Amino acid sequence: MTSPAAEVVRLLTAQGRTLAVAESLTGGLVAARITDVPGASRVFRGSVTPYATELKRDLLGVDAALLAERGAVDPRVAAQMAAGVRRVLGADWGIATTGVAGPDPQDGQPVGTVYVAVEGPAQGPGQGPFGTNEGSASGGKVEELRLNGNRAEIRMESVRSVLALLLAELASEHPGNERAQDTERNGGF
Repeated sequence: MTSPAAEVVRLLTAQGRTLAVAESLTGGLVAARITDVPGASRVFRGSVTPYATELKRDLLGVDAALLAERGAVDPRVAAQMAAGVRRVLGADWGIATTGVAGPDPQDGQPVGTVYVAVEGPAQGPGQGPFGTNEGSASGGKVEELRLNGNRAEIRMESVRSVLALLLAELASEHPGNERAQDTERNGGF
């Protein structure tokens, strides 16, 4: 079975699209998974790992008031991270992870709270997942996860989940692609 990362690279290559990754919680694991795939250089623009909250604001343009009010573990932060990395790195698609892997709660959120987001090319400006001007994205989707397990398990499930979310969006752009839909449905690396 093809890994989700390999399927992402295959679909992006077939569509002539590019990808950028912003990851806080996963600390580079998503980018590593993508770059493990031969041929990823054709589609992968790069990644930003803004682990510190102020870097989400300074590097990706996440709204400072939102960060001050809600903290970094918030669906709108994830959406703005995905839109920001897409814009900053000049990619067709942007994906992002933010959350709490543990061992302690963060920003009033319990361990296992994770948000993964995808932003893509098809919607017009102002059509982000929250109806705000967070970017122009097809996906404009954020998924909330409530994960169990240790730190490593939470991080790995976050990687799997953000790749599955991207695969679903890529497949929806080309609905006849059963291979991508099957991979997303069955999960796994």
